[in-house]
Amino acid sequence: MPWRETSVMEERLRFIARLLEGEGMSDVCRDFCISRKTGYKIFNRYKNDGFEALTDRSRRPVRYANQLPAQVEALIVSSKKDKPHWGARKIRELLVRRLAGDVRIPSTSTVHAILDRYGLVAHARKRHRGKAEGTALSNATAPNDLWCVDFKGEFKLGNGRYCYPLTVTDQASRYLLACEAFESNKEFPVIDAFRRLFAERGLPQAIRSDNGVPFASPNGLYNLSKLSVWWLRLGIAIERIKPGHPQQNARHERMHLTLKKEATRPAGMNMLQQQALFDAFINEFNTERPHEALGMKTPQEIYTASVRTYQGLPELDYPFHDRDVLVTNCGRICMCRKKINISIVMTGQRLGIKEVEDGIWLVSFMHYDLGYIDLEQRTLQTIDNPFGTRLSPMS
Repeated sequence: MPWRETSVMEERLRFIARLLEGEGMSDVCRDFCISRKTGYKIFNRYKNDGFEALTDRSRRPVRYANQLPAQVEALIVSSKKDKPHWGARKIRELLVRRLAGDVRIPSTSTVHAILDRYGLVAHARKRHRGKAEGTALSNATAPNDLWCVDFKGEFKLGNGRYCYPLTVTDQASRYLLACEAFESNKEFPVIDAFRRLFAERGLPQAIRSDNGVPFASPNGLYNLSKLSVWWLRLGIAIERIKPGHPQQNARHERMHLTLKKEATRPAGMNMLQQQALFDAFINEFNTERPHEALGMKTPQEIYTASVRTYQGLPELDYPFHDRDVLVTNCGRICMCRKKINISIVMTGQRLGIKEVEDGIWLVSFMHYDLGYIDLEQRTLQTIDNPFGTRLSPMS
């Protein structure tokens, strides 16, 4: 929305009001089609000199013909003090009823900005990037109770290119389910690898990983990644070790030491040769190598495929919500002709929404409550991390 020639002052007030509500400078500038440099210039003028600084300095007369009357401003402040739980929208409606036909009624954003100037606005809590934390860890007693996954450290092949081995093991049986050579640790090839693995071996009850990509995302909502969201949709619980505590995945790390010695020194000349080395290692590790922890049995003698077959993603249903909405490719949902940012990791997912107060909506994914949307602020206000314990998709 570029500045409108008929009301530049009002547009600047709207711009400032959105910043005061907690929205980011980049997002607001993008919506108003101005540069961040211009946005900071306007905001700094407001911080230094108040609302009068938002007028067009080159043309504005010394006497402000359209300045909000002091009596109206005082009425806005007194109305808020009388109705402390009312927002700017309701306060403006009160002005309309009391002053209709007498004076020009200011916009909702102007009312909000005035309330903020007098310290009468509770600023929206800014969403901070979640700090990676571990979850509760389980002790697997049977095959497919828990799979462990990691990217073993990258190493150079004979042709100078890097190889990133993705490894998956069954904790109870030590069975090496997969060891695939990748050119990077990007998310979508890993999802394809797990799709093949699930089709062959079925679904585990839980998967344990560290907090690195692609298993988690430092920028994702509650540190989720598209991969971990997909696991949850499939009914797989998520476990994460604490950052800097690889010993919490000790069995898997021990396998990595053996893998490094026997399948990477020397490394293959190219990715195909390296994958052949990995395949040979998988066969020996599972079918020939006895394990003391297994009573000198091999993993193949213990492991059996999961009875939970992979049948694609189940449909999501929200019978206790008002309706459901689909997250767009840019990580947003549309409500009441407004776009609200959720998270790019939720792209394509269907969320449940329920109005809990006037203009306040609860947002849920499966049985997890993600936070609240205030339609006036057009932002998702996150709550205590619903994934702080083991991320189980089961109630």
